[in-house]
Amino acid sequence: MHGDGLGSETTEEVEPQKQRVIYVNAPQPVKYCYNKICTAKYTILSFLPKFLFEQFRKYANIFFLFISLLQQIPNVSPTGRYTTAVPLLFILSVSAVKEIIEDFKRHRQDDEVNNRKVLVLRNGVWTSLKWKEVVVGDLVKVINQQYFPADLILLSSRQFVFFFTDLPPSNFGFNFLTFIILYNNLIPISLQVTLEVVKFIQAIFINWDLDMYYEETDTPAMARTSNLNEELGQVKYIFSDKTGTLTRNVMEFKKCSIAGIVYGNNEDLEESFNDMSIIENLKKKHVTAHVIQEFLTMMAVCHTVVPERRDEDDNDDDGIVYQASSPDEAALVKGAKLLGFIFKTRTPEAVTIQAMDKDEKYEILNVLEFTSTRKRMSVVVRTPEGKIKLYCKGADTVIYERLDEKQLYRDITLQHLEEFATQGLRTLCIASAEISEDFYEDWKHTYYKASTSLQNRDRKLEEAAELIERNLQLLGATAIEDKLQEGVPEAIYNLAKADIKIWVLTGDRQETAINIGYSCKLLTQNMPLLIINEHSLDSTRNTLRRHVQEFGDLLRKENEVGLIIDGQTLKYGLSCDCRQDFLDLAISCKAVICCRVSPLQKAELVELVKDSVKAITLAIGDGANDVGMIQAAHVGVGISGVEGLQAACASDYAIAQFRFLNKLLLVHGAWSYYRLCKLILYSFYKNICLYVIEIFTAAPPLAMGLFDRICSSESMMKFPALYKSSQNAELFNVKVFWMWIFNSIFHSILLFWFPMLALQQDIAYSNGQVGDYLFLGNFVYTYVVVTVCLKAGIEISAWTWLTHLAIWGSIASWFIFLAVYSHVYKFVDLAPEMLGMDRQVYGCSLFWMGLILIPFIALIRDIAWKAYKRTMHKTLKEEVQEKEKLHEDPTPIVLKMTKKRLTETARLLRNVFTRTSQNRMPPSTEQPHGFAFSQEEHGVLTQAELIRVYDSTKKKPEGL
Repeated sequence: MHGDGLGSETTEEVEPQKQRVIYVNAPQPVKYCYNKICTAKYTILSFLPKFLFEQFRKYANIFFLFISLLQQIPNVSPTGRYTTAVPLLFILSVSAVKEIIEDFKRHRQDDEVNNRKVLVLRNGVWTSLKWKEVVVGDLVKVINQQYFPADLILLSSRQFVFFFTDLPPSNFGFNFLTFIILYNNLIPISLQVTLEVVKFIQAIFINWDLDMYYEETDTPAMARTSNLNEELGQVKYIFSDKTGTLTRNVMEFKKCSIAGIVYGNNEDLEESFNDMSIIENLKKKHVTAHVIQEFLTMMAVCHTVVPERRDEDDNDDDGIVYQASSPDEAALVKGAKLLGFIFKTRTPEAVTIQAMDKDEKYEILNVLEFTSTRKRMSVVVRTPEGKIKLYCKGADTVIYERLDEKQLYRDITLQHLEEFATQGLRTLCIASAEISEDFYEDWKHTYYKASTSLQNRDRKLEEAAELIERNLQLLGATAIEDKLQEGVPEAIYNLAKADIKIWVLTGDRQETAINIGYSCKLLTQNMPLLIINEHSLDSTRNTLRRHVQEFGDLLRKENEVGLIIDGQTLKYGLSCDCRQDFLDLAISCKAVICCRVSPLQKAELVELVKDSVKAITLAIGDGANDVGMIQAAHVGVGISGVEGLQAACASDYAIAQFRFLNKLLLVHGAWSYYRLCKLILYSFYKNICLYVIEIFTAAPPLAMGLFDRICSSESMMKFPALYKSSQNAELFNVKVFWMWIFNSIFHSILLFWFPMLALQQDIAYSNGQVGDYLFLGNFVYTYVVVTVCLKAGIEISAWTWLTHLAIWGSIASWFIFLAVYSHVYKFVDLAPEMLGMDRQVYGCSLFWMGLILIPFIALIRDIAWKAYKRTMHKTLKEEVQEKEKLHEDPTPIVLKMTKKRLTETARLLRNVFTRTSQNRMPPSTEQPHGFAFSQEEHGVLTQAELIRVYDSTKKKPEGL
């Protein structure tokens, strides 16, 4: 990351920090870090020591190194001196190649970012430099639609910014060592190689997946590491940023209610407002025409938007571009323009609009700014007719409290608001009031005193605003769609069905975050909300403990409750006194939204859950302020979005859209976990049966690790509940591991003693000839190869031609090898004792009888156990597998097996929080109307101050 830790999102007003002096466009007396980013792990010089350090932190590699050293002791090793050293060297070589390839991709991405160009003022001339050449104190010109090259301090909204970067044994001892060496292969060294190869190829499968390719930006999915594939299948908590991750940060004016009439019935259309009947009613002097006129005027006048022209010499209205701190305000102004009320110019004193082809100038007397406490904003204007009017827009709850008693459209507008809310739209109520000259003259002095007050200024301004924002006349309501990324609601719904808990961590206001929560289906209309906004440590502690007690026995269990907490409260909640209560409360809720949080708090939350809950965590974001939490989580996913590539470069996996997370987890994650579990268990199984023949059984675990699957990708995406088996580690745990170990020991006993007893009780040939130890050994080896390959067939769920090739090819390869190896001595001085062994073995009738009976006897218990489980205790996975084989729809059985029943305690808890949440609102507004306003608060310049210094009629400077 660039910078010294100052993020773009804030929790509260910035606390005092250490000050430092920066010399603008001049050498710095203090040396600062470079602007070059590096997310790669290695350099040419550091590769070997860092790689070896990383590899020998693994217990398996330390063990095999120890064994290979023991094998160098004369008269101790019963095996060759290099039987472990050579495979270990091969393992390290494969791992090194994999690390080099993955790190090369990181270097290539770093170079792409570092070598981007930006204009920098050097020696009085704007010079195009690479990002990595920019230094602290440089003046930088960032052109529209360009990425910022570093953390920047804004000097001009159009032209100039500068930035700063930051940053001796006895005989018993000999026998014991011999025993260790002899049986070290019970821990399969081939497993290391197989795992590295399988994980690497699994990562390639992710990169090649066309379902995760975003054509619009030509961005494929990228696995930047292959070491975490199995953890993608075990994710329990997802921590997500909002802006740019869940949303496109694009607002569209969709509907409105004016004088009790709804306009804009275009639910199924992608484009914005298109109902021109509103203009027809205005032109035809409909009974509501005067309200329509007032409503549209208010949309064009009541805001802090700044108009700019693409070409300053072009007076065409189509060339106007609206710059707004609130995307909601921009949407309303664009909506007004679409309906013929065009906001054209802003000066420090007034705004000019074109209303139905007629220019009108409104003098801006006062701007009463939006705050999260007021939940509304107003402007006091002098109209072209000389009247003083107040235009106000805000949340329905606060507007309705300030309406005059006589209202024609109160109830019908409220009904429309509820309809808009059920469609996931962000709403605002629109109202106006005419102000008398005398009242205004008195009030403006009160407001001036409040605005110049040195103590409690915000409170006094709110009190002054209350005096004038009263006796309002309701005009109607607007409905804005906050454009989510495509497929986000469906993705979140599916992830929740997979028992994955989703926490949204955002720097936005609480209301905005809640709106998005409803839009993306993280919150549902029937879900009670626990909203915690406290301003002290004591009140936070008391509130958390009260809610913890309300949960009772359901604490730390998932409940249909949403937790909403702001950054100020979170600061206290993460303190030592409250930390455990906050965690207990949070993990008891199905959805958590943390608002106004800083980048540091995002990382702290991830660390808290990762360390305390012992569950696999995943963090996903798209901006530099998300890097901390991405690196703190077990798995980091970066979105290549409009905020740059910092998050993608710092992540383990990079995708272009949030919806691709579904397939990354539910398909690739679950498949990878399933395959690697089978691979590990089967590798131990075959090695314990008889490790010497592992070369002939290496293909089945590879086939398992690469091509086996629980169910088809379509079923994995359609039925997220299938993810739970990997998430809950049902396929690989202590119990499962030892069941496989005991089963392999049982098989190894049968596979050795059955051939031994058969040859002791009967003669091998009719002429009375018997075989030696090599003859018996080849019997055993053959039966082991056949048995372990058939065992692989029993365990494999998805048969492909490659699976068939791996299993039947492994069996055939042993028979071919024995036939060839038995004649090698004729050509090479090697294995004279094996000469003619193929004729002895293949010519023995006992061998062929045993080939049918012994593997069958060894595996009959496995077959019977599998048949019993699939008949009497069928899992969801097995039900879906059977339906897929029959080409039937598994939906009915999935719905039946995943249906949840509420316990009596859960019902009581739900009633408690539902009642609590409803008590926060008036009875007439029980529906959670998400109101649309996301304007920045507590900035260095307030919006009112900003528009007082802006004059869109003047040309902008072209240089310093």
